[in-house]
Amino acid sequence: MGKMDKTGVILLNLGGPDSPGAIRPFLYNLFSDRGIIPLGPAFMQKPLAWLISGLRARKTKEAYAQIGGASPILRITRQQADALREALMDEGDFSVYVGMRYWHPFIEDSVNQALKDGIRRLIGLSLYPHYSRATTGSTKEKFDRAAGKFGVKSTFIRSWYDHPLYIESLVDTIKEGLKNLERDDVHLLFSAHSLPLSFIEEGDPYVDEIEGTVEAVVRRLRAEGPLPPYHISYQSRSGPVRWLGPSTEEVIVELAGKGVRRILVVPVSFVSDHVETLYEIDVLYRDLAERHGMQLDRAESLNTRPLFISALRDLVLRAAEGLG
Repeated sequence: MGKMDKTGVILLNLGGPDSPGAIRPFLYNLFSDRGIIPLGPAFMQKPLAWLISGLRARKTKEAYAQIGGASPILRITRQQADALREALMDEGDFSVYVGMRYWHPFIEDSVNQALKDGIRRLIGLSLYPHYSRATTGSTKEKFDRAAGKFGVKSTFIRSWYDHPLYIESLVDTIKEGLKNLERDDVHLLFSAHSLPLSFIEEGDPYVDEIEGTVEAVVRRLRAEGPLPPYHISYQSRSGPVRWLGPSTEEVIVELAGKGVRRILVVPVSFVSDHVETLYEIDVLYRDLAERHGMQLDRAESLNTRPLFISALRDLVLRAAEGLG
């Protein structure tokens, strides 16, 4: 490729507070987005977001304190970017950036940096495997607006829930997690981030894509032998709306009541460790399981696993072909 053909890839994710002082402004940015949770009339969104972020900040700080005081999502996403850059070295002139929706480095700043670096072809790669307007949709809107503002030729990868290498990477984490567990005595619990139920009722494909991922993983596991019983649940509810269920907490308690004594939680909608895995699953849900006489283990997050990086590489190369 010539210099003018240099291609930039921006790994796009939610973001997270990088210090205790960043927690309230991060929450404010999150709750200010009506695409996630509409808070009353539109003109009240930001005032209510500021109020809610203040009310939640203390409890959220306590959660982050148990995982080091800040979110590791930026560090891990940068590691993913470095691994992807290395995987693309023999495929052309690629630069890989990180852009976050609700905290630094913001998507607009990353697009601007790519432009300063001479990038004229830009690929936005959503690190949400499953499309939802609340996550991928909101991120795509920001990415498209920034790319259009700076005049960059761009494309956006919005969903890859059934990519074979992504499925294979999940299968590997499950097989590793099951190694030290008796398969006859364990249930699999695929836990995805919840969404307001109204999104699904209005046609959001998120649940269909989550179930598509689980079905693909289950088929792959069954090809190798007997499969433990499995379930799908949804975690991380927040705000006064009806949420998609069943919740992960509800399923844990229900399984305990049926005599299940071991579960392996698979964080199916997350591709890196952050507060939802390190605190919500590893601390809160593990404690809940223990109080109900159960052992809870978790499959490792994908982070920089080679198969997962290979999946990202394939997605980028296909998108680059589409750019011409």
